[in-house]
Amino acid sequence: MSEQADLILMETEDHMSKTLEVLKKEFAGVRTGRANPALLDRILISYYGVDTPLKQISSIAVVEGNQLFIKPFDKSLLKPIEHAIMASDLGLNPQNDGTGIRLFLPQPTEERRKELVKEIERMGEHSKVGIRNIRRDGNEHMKKLGLSEDDEKGYIQDVQELTDKFVKKIDEEVKIKSEELLKI
Repeated sequence: MSEQADLILMETEDHMSKTLEVLKKEFAGVRTGRANPALLDRILISYYGVDTPLKQISSIAVVEGNQLFIKPFDKSLLKPIEHAIMASDLGLNPQNDGTGIRLFLPQPTEERRKELVKEIERMGEHSKVGIRNIRRDGNEHMKKLGLSEDDEKGYIQDVQELTDKFVKKIDEEVKIKSEELLKI
């Protein structure tokens, strides 16, 4: 019986850690005014008829604090990359210089930074709700095992400790990203 409970505990932790990873990826897509190649992770380019992530068909470098330089491995991809960036929701204006594409990231206004911090906090809350749902599922699975009352309490306490650990990690990520956004 306890092997099943241990397995449920491991699965619960795995799901919680995936929720945290998704949050980190979402945070990487939030523009702070500083160049970050992760900003382009969602950009897909049609390459030989297959939608391919931009980072797989080009090198992306941070040139200055607020500038990215995209150099495709195949120069014929310059136009498609330029179009994909313009069509994205990033709101960036790519500049094609014939060998690569430069992206200048303007500094967000103070008002925009505060909006972004609120968005970051909303994302964090959404992830915490996900963690709590995973906790609920883990507890339900534990209760279905028919463990002794003491064992069940112990495992449910373990699930709660995992929940507290991951909620704390989410709060830390939100704090780090918020501070990054508010820095000038």
